[in-house]
Amino acid sequence: MLRFILALLLLTLPVALHADDAAWLREKGTLIIHDAFEREETGNGAKAIGNGWNSATADRVRNIKMADLDSGILKISSASKEAGHAAHIHHEAGFTDGGAVVRFKFPGLNKVESLQLGFVDRETAGVHAGHLCYGILAHSSVTLIDHKTGIMNLANRKRRDDARKDKVPADLEALLNTKQVTVPWKADTEWHDLVLVTEGDEMRLSLDGKLIAHHRSEGFAHPMKRWFSFLVPNTVWIDDVKIWKVR
Repeated sequence: MLRFILALLLLTLPVALHADDAAWLREKGTLIIHDAFEREETGNGAKAIGNGWNSATADRVRNIKMADLDSGILKISSASKEAGHAAHIHHEAGFTDGGAVVRFKFPGLNKVESLQLGFVDRETAGVHAGHLCYGILAHSSVTLIDHKTGIMNLANRKRRDDARKDKVPADLEALLNTKQVTVPWKADTEWHDLVLVTEGDEMRLSLDGKLIAHHRSEGFAHPMKRWFSFLVPNTVWIDDVKIWKVR
């Protein structure tokens, strides 16, 4: 009986936090994408960044450059108003567990700058645009969010939209609150090394080797993260991207 209880407790324990998720990716994973952006873009179209990247919103405003490759830096400047959407740039990935290592900087060109990055599977039914899960770096916070079983779930989304003139149902609000975690963080204009990983039903985000946020939610365990995606409503600079598959 004691052995049974111990085994049951082990099954309910959260996934062990790794002291260094970048090292975990290197030691357990396979590098499937590396881009240092040492080239020039070819115009303003969806595939102008090159090397497999696709700017999903670029063709909405072909006369405005939202992605500029300059001295090995991808400089994203979203024409959110003109395009009716934040800049959405993605690359094929394809894993269950794994993650991305991104060197980024807020250049200070806008009063408030933010970065949303994470994973998409457009082949998933019942989820708006295939949005699965993201890390969001805002002016004063970091958020990890499960969209798949949260607000991008079409049934949840319809219930919220139907209630726009009234209060969101208490049970839906309670559910959505379980799908994310937000922690304080102060944005600056320095370069940072960001690591975003999923392992089982846990997502973790680290900055400069320090774990900033972690959360468990069933959507994080989605079996196929087909795209790695940046969503940028204003300005962000990206210096280097590595994507690793653990399984």
